[in-house]
Amino acid sequence: MQADGDVLFWQLSPKNNPSSMESPNLEFEYGDSDMLTAELSELYSYTEEPEFALNRDYFEEDFRSHARGRRWTELTVDEQRTYVMRLLDALEVTDRDKRLKVARAILYLAQGVFDECDTEVDVLHWSRHNIFLLYDMGIFTALLELLSMEIDNSQACSSAVRKPAISLADSTELRVLLSIMYLMVETVRVQTEDDRPEWRAARETFKNELGSPLYNGEPFALLLFTMVTKFCSMNAPHFPMKKVLLLLWKTVLFTLGGFEELQQMKVGARERLSLPPLPEDSIKVVRAMRAASPPASAMELIEQQQQQKRGRRSRRPLVKQDSLDTYNERDPFKNDDSRDEEDDPEDTDSGIEGEVDPLDRDVIIQPPPPPPPLRPPTERVNFPKGLPWAPKVREKDIEHFLETSRNKFIGFTLGNDTETLVGLPRPIHESVKTLKQHKYVSVSEIQIKREEDLLQCPLSLGEEEVEETPAEILYVGMLPSLSQYVIALLKLLLAAAPTSKAKTDSINILADVLPEEMPITVLQSMKLGIDVNRHKEIIVKAISALLLLLLKHLKLNHIYQFEIVSQHLVFANCIPLILKFFNQNIMSYISAKNSICVLDFPHCVVHEMPELTAESLEAGDNNQFCWRNLFSCINLLRILNKLTKWKHSRTMMLVVFKSAPILKRALKVKQAMMQLYVLKLLKIQTKYLGRQWRKSNMKTMSAIYQKVRHRLNDDWAYGNDIDARPWDFQAEECALRESIEKFNSRRYDKNKNGDFAPVDNCLQSVLGQRVELPEDFHYSYEMWLEREVFSQPIQWEGLLQNP
Repeated sequence: MQADGDVLFWQLSPKNNPSSMESPNLEFEYGDSDMLTAELSELYSYTEEPEFALNRDYFEEDFRSHARGRRWTELTVDEQRTYVMRLLDALEVTDRDKRLKVARAILYLAQGVFDECDTEVDVLHWSRHNIFLLYDMGIFTALLELLSMEIDNSQACSSAVRKPAISLADSTELRVLLSIMYLMVETVRVQTEDDRPEWRAARETFKNELGSPLYNGEPFALLLFTMVTKFCSMNAPHFPMKKVLLLLWKTVLFTLGGFEELQQMKVGARERLSLPPLPEDSIKVVRAMRAASPPASAMELIEQQQQQKRGRRSRRPLVKQDSLDTYNERDPFKNDDSRDEEDDPEDTDSGIEGEVDPLDRDVIIQPPPPPPPLRPPTERVNFPKGLPWAPKVREKDIEHFLETSRNKFIGFTLGNDTETLVGLPRPIHESVKTLKQHKYVSVSEIQIKREEDLLQCPLSLGEEEVEETPAEILYVGMLPSLSQYVIALLKLLLAAAPTSKAKTDSINILADVLPEEMPITVLQSMKLGIDVNRHKEIIVKAISALLLLLLKHLKLNHIYQFEIVSQHLVFANCIPLILKFFNQNIMSYISAKNSICVLDFPHCVVHEMPELTAESLEAGDNNQFCWRNLFSCINLLRILNKLTKWKHSRTMMLVVFKSAPILKRALKVKQAMMQLYVLKLLKIQTKYLGRQWRKSNMKTMSAIYQKVRHRLNDDWAYGNDIDARPWDFQAEECALRESIEKFNSRRYDKNKNGDFAPVDNCLQSVLGQRVELPEDFHYSYEMWLEREVFSQPIQWEGLLQNP
């Protein structure tokens, strides 16, 4: 696979293929989600396209008798409210078919009464207006009751289990209900500048309702998690899993908050704990980064050697001006003297993987590449000179440094004392001063220390006040079945991964994309193939974003909540699963064109449908990359970073699973954020890959130095302390699990402090206590007495014997 990727990359390089250019910089901006239109269009599969007209027909059939020739857009708000109330009443009829027709009419309103609109903007405008109206009239609560009924519909579940092939028709009611709910959650979640004050108030109310245990005593997200586990246990194979996962992701995103809100919450948490502010805003730093050219491939290195033998003037392969080793060459923030050194012609041949002299590039490159557009100065105005990240040092690192120094110069240690420097030479004093200047105390460290204190002194410190945040409420609800939820999500991720091979025992995630009648023409087959691939990509996108959100929010809420989810992911083989996902031609995955623009909502309901041909389907869209696939890749890399950070045994798993070549191939994607997280994963394992690997991957090492945050006494580049740390996966994970279980039992166990609870020793008061008995006990107490008391032989002589 490595060789195939290298050959492909060599063929695509401008030197070997003049008609093409090296993979361009991807103008991708990472965020909580894609544009609203893209997020809405991904809700529907292309197989569902005929249902748009069906929704319109059911609405107009009912609306005609009510409006007497007028259109929905011509009614006053009060008249619209009256009609919605009528639909709400009709939702409560017992006839299942009538209920479905009414639900389709409501879905048509949520879709923006597109038959009365001329442009996509009009559709989105009316959709937004109608959805806030529907929410105000209490439609969401009514839909939730119907959804609960459908989930518990054992007849539909048992018939779906018996069916050999499941299609769209088996999940019609569920798809309609989930579509309305998704449109409501996503539309209300997204803020716009022209929102009315009452809409802003409704957004906050809806957000609080979704995050609170108002629906059957649990948050709405838990109902959706239950659907996921029920589907993965094969008890409900007809559930439309893509819609469930999208709604679950958007519900968690809405209730817990996106990445920018999370950053604000982190700043607030540090202020409350009296910790110094964050050294920089990581979101802004990453956005200001530039992508770098990927490292030289095997074919380019062979060519380099051949050129050296010929004694040509340019003995090295062509490397772009923003390549990894020359990243700071024209950086306006770099020191002038260092730039002078690089312009010195004598220094051009002295590097490990030397570069072509910048002044001679125009001679070699025909034609010269256009210079990259300069970023506006406002984006990088606060960038520190040189490296993008301020270095960090942990308290543990300072203690380790002093312990080593004391052993060396004095011959004994002082434990955790980081203040006493008696007997140590002046340079050590300076080193400790520098380390303390960059010392960083995280919220997690404070939480761990607090937890240790609470366990040691449960009586003197008293009860802990736990703030009822949305993340806390969700964690408490998820805790009893957490491992099931995690395993179910990873099963779905595995089934949707492009590298997975179809197996007979794997779960069928295509229940809500396959039509009742399979395609008979080549064109229909091509369309269905695109639809299936797109369907899988959307599932990967939803699961990756959901897992990342959960990990980040739980880590801020309490470190041990994050650790238990992480441990469940690791034990369910999440690390090899993500590596397997990246073990493909990642450039092809990111540039995949599994979409048909003319069939995307809302385009398909406003414009005339052109005739589809095999050529138009093959051509796809004109986008440089697929937003959702790049988004998924970055999310999965971030999850892998979260799982392995500061975990020696899990880092060794990356080494054992030979992740380095897989991750190095992912560097070919010229997107700064993705490269950053790949380089972070490479950095933590470089010391274990051997000197030869580091020597032959100097460009990657250089990129790590330039882009990843420095830990001042981290020996990542040399690997001198390898032998000092044995690898005991089981011991590390068991110790972590013990801490997690202590935390959970202390905070959430209802029978906590059993050892300290007072005991009633008085027989009379114990017998006099009222015991809560079930309502039907008095009907069957005689049978209970006969079975439990009278029929049991009593060994009277046993009472007389000495115990």
